[in-house]
Amino acid sequence: MKRFYQTAGLATDLSGIAVTLDGKRVKTPLGKALLLPSESLAAAIAEEWDRQGEQIKPSTMKLMQLACTARDRVEDDRTSLILELVNFGRSDLLCYRALHPRDLAERQALGWQPLLDWAAFEQGIALAVTEGILPVPQPAESLAALERKLASYDDWTLAALLALVPSLGSVILALAVTDGLIDADRAFDLSQLDETFQAERWGADEEAVTRRTGLRHEIHAAARYLKLIRAA
Repeated sequence: MKRFYQTAGLATDLSGIAVTLDGKRVKTPLGKALLLPSESLAAAIAEEWDRQGEQIKPSTMKLMQLACTARDRVEDDRTSLILELVNFGRSDLLCYRALHPRDLAERQALGWQPLLDWAAFEQGIALAVTEGILPVPQPAESLAALERKLASYDDWTLAALLALVPSLGSVILALAVTDGLIDADRAFDLSQLDETFQAERWGADEEAVTRRTGLRHEIHAAARYLKLIRAA
């Protein structure tokens, strides 16, 4: 799409905070009013619009995408999206440890187990751990606790989780970022333990580097969005 506006700005009134393009309020792809939870997020989204060149590239507007997800997807379909995230808990990355080499298994245990312990003791989400790739059943009560935890978040936060969980391959890592236990860089590093180990041994190919760069960008964008929606 060609750029059709000159400047992006903000509009604030009793209805809330909105981004404007040449004075007209931005709407979501489904035509909903994009009223935002904080002026900080609105300003950052306006900056995304301002940075566009002659052609508008939605892929470079991560904050706008996340905000629209909250309004267009989460608001209308919370229950099924929460269950979609719960399903990641059934096969969470942190629960599957290497059989060998032992130094990789030790690296996984050192990095992953403290977060699983936090989820178990602080959140009631006690997930079973196994060695190898064969599926391990997860306790029904733990999955129920995970569902309750996810349901406690508002729509804006759930939108971030919908981006973080698949990017990290772990709902536990995503919860740790969301609750401020770890930052985006730490989460990315922990999600990539296996890939980093293999790259250290055999070297990384260009395709893998590109993929990892994209994942890091997605994780950082979602983490930034979380900070912005909570900003005063």
